[in-house]
Amino acid sequence: MPRTSRTTDPELVHRLSRRDMLGVAAGATAAALLGGTGTASAAGTAPAAGTGTDTGHTTDTGHGRGRPVLPPGRLGIQLYSLRDKVSTLGFARVFEELRRHGYDEVEYAGYSQGSAGPLTLAQLRRLTRDNGLRAIGSHVGYHSSDPGAYTFAQNLTQVLDDAQALGLKHIGTASGPWRYGATVDGWKRCAEEFNHYGAEAKKRGMKFYQHNHAEEFSFATDRPDVRLYDVLLAETDPDLVYLEMDIYWAYAGRHRFGRRADGTPAPFDPLAYVLRQPDRYPLFHVKDGERDESARDGYRMVDVGDGDIDYRRFISAVGRTHGGRRDHHWQAEHDNPVESLTFARKASAHLHSLRERDC
Repeated sequence: MPRTSRTTDPELVHRLSRRDMLGVAAGATAAALLGGTGTASAAGTAPAAGTGTDTGHTTDTGHGRGRPVLPPGRLGIQLYSLRDKVSTLGFARVFEELRRHGYDEVEYAGYSQGSAGPLTLAQLRRLTRDNGLRAIGSHVGYHSSDPGAYTFAQNLTQVLDDAQALGLKHIGTASGPWRYGATVDGWKRCAEEFNHYGAEAKKRGMKFYQHNHAEEFSFATDRPDVRLYDVLLAETDPDLVYLEMDIYWAYAGRHRFGRRADGTPAPFDPLAYVLRQPDRYPLFHVKDGERDESARDGYRMVDVGDGDIDYRRFISAVGRTHGGRRDHHWQAEHDNPVESLTFARKASAHLHSLRERDC
């Protein structure tokens, strides 16, 4: 790609500066929170935000005698990870297993259970509650060329009606803001639509959110000095649009998009994004990856606890923000686990075992 002018849209720069999103990786607040306890990471001192340095937990699992890293009552699971069991065993059996393994919450990935038979929304809500679980959110498509599609763009009222019937506090999409391309203006248009969905969800007492993959951290095709994720954050109203950070994909994005198209470094720390605006991140996806520089994403997805993403560091830092142990929810996930219920059990055991460092 030819090198282009690095002049940015003045309005965008103003928005990014106003919301503290330019230079997200170098924020003093993030650095202070990361280093506030003077603790060291598994590979040495915890890096200042923006260094692009990754730390794993392979040499220090964080299994100590300190306070549990995971806040009580805040462990959930994205049911996409268990789609095979939902379709064969049904929600009731799956929910029983989840509660037995220490889960508190679930995030829906659709409301049907395939071959296990039909279920009404009222029945699904009751099954969730009767098994001691809370439904924390749900993923729905963003847009479709089919006018009858079950998406925010095509059937917003129905999507919100269903979420309300299930008693959800969050309703979101795992679709990226690609509807109008990968330009700054294209993402501004998507941001306007997200603001509308957020406003309609807010009227019903819900929060609209977007879940990232790696590509959201790429650069605009017309402004190669502008990271698209920064456009999304700058152009959406923080009172209307929230984020669910998929931590694995954010680290993959750092690996893939740590340089601009012209080769200049553009490092960032996913955690720094959260620490700058913790109130915008009520939900997280906790999935793990084994570091592999030869892989496109820099990681190979593994069960939570088997990889190199330092969740002791990440969850602890978020927990030290104002309301951090109360306002954030952690959803275990694996896109394609070898055995899904085994994954769920292992993820819960690992996350519950993590302890903050003794002072």
